[in-house]
Amino acid sequence: MKIEKPEKLRRATCCVIGCGPAGAMLGLMLAREGVDVLVLEKHADFLRDFRGDTLHPSTMEVMDELGLADGLLELEHTKAPRLEARLPGGTVTVADLGRLKTRYPYITFMPQWDFLDYVTGEAERYPNFRLEMNSEAKELILEDGIVRGVRYETPEGPREARALLTVAADGRSSPFRDQAGLKMVRSSPSIDVLWFRLSRREGDPEDTFGYAGGGRFMALINRGEYWQIAYVIRKGEYQEVRTDGLEVFRRSVGETIPELADRTGELQDWEDVKLLSVQADRLRRWHRPGLLCIGDAAHAMSPVGGVGINLAIADAVAAANALVGPLRAGRVRSRDLMAVQLRRELPTRVIQVFQSVAQRRVVSSVLGPDGAPSIPAPARMLLRLRPVRSLPARIIAFGIWPNHVKRREPSAGTGRMPVARKDSVKWMR
Repeated sequence: MKIEKPEKLRRATCCVIGCGPAGAMLGLMLAREGVDVLVLEKHADFLRDFRGDTLHPSTMEVMDELGLADGLLELEHTKAPRLEARLPGGTVTVADLGRLKTRYPYITFMPQWDFLDYVTGEAERYPNFRLEMNSEAKELILEDGIVRGVRYETPEGPREARALLTVAADGRSSPFRDQAGLKMVRSSPSIDVLWFRLSRREGDPEDTFGYAGGGRFMALINRGEYWQIAYVIRKGEYQEVRTDGLEVFRRSVGETIPELADRTGELQDWEDVKLLSVQADRLRRWHRPGLLCIGDAAHAMSPVGGVGINLAIADAVAAANALVGPLRAGRVRSRDLMAVQLRRELPTRVIQVFQSVAQRRVVSSVLGPDGAPSIPAPARMLLRLRPVRSLPARIIAFGIWPNHVKRREPSAGTGRMPVARKDSVKWMR
């Protein structure tokens, strides 16, 4: 990966804070359309465990529209055409993606660092894309109520990036929402998740599935050489689990999934178990003059359904579709940023409602004293209808409505997309 040494002052048409899925995809899509874009990433690499790595058909179709799907699938990955839950009374298919009309009727499991390496590698083919690693954004530059860029720290010292538009794509803990005075709507998820991995062995199942019963809920993701495992606990229960001790925890894993009982000793200490404190919130307004928030910075999602990375990428697609024209013209209005939120807010809120219902009706009841999922009688009747049975698969695969890459024609006579002049950009209210 080519990493440029930053100057003290950088200028770009768009500065993206955070090179996660939303930031990397937005940077790529803007660069391929001729927009001068700078992406700041505070870490030295993308190697972080237990980040979102479920690429749904909606994301694969976006990658296909960009001409990148085949190359992406050359990387190591696994596929899940269906999601199943193993309950005390038998196995239930939660979502069968194999019936969907798409070139990618499955969930693709790929380490997020491989996905990000691939996307940024493709973005660096464009001369107007710049990625600075080890660059931690610290403070928005506010002038006359307008965000003009961001101040950031590098190993060489403080730097400043000036941009027509700054995009916060730095995750659920983004400090720039408060700096910009944007207000959050918070909810109270009922669960947290413990993530860990155990080895896969010959004879293990191939599918990705969940286990429910006995007061526990666990999800297993086939990652080739190992199982990535989500162990769901009640909100705030982590310290109680640790107090009980690692041996009790290992035993509960083996009792819930007997096939893995012979390898729970691979969990040597609590450093092998990572806590994900589940959040679900959203901004009332995703933008202010000069600033747009996307991905988890705009709406933190529960891990239920593994939709977070795909919603973040959908945000990036919607932002690129709406903003390429204004950015190339050198003027961005509040209505341009509002168009991104209008496109993405309703699908996000609907998915958050589905996740909340799943947590309350299914996951929380599994963790309750009865230890069995609670499905209301009307829901059981509806599930007998095939269109209803297909609904979870469609929602997981595509969300409420899909976002597609908007195709544009290059400038006449050049065969290339124009690049906005750095000395001519201005903010329009």
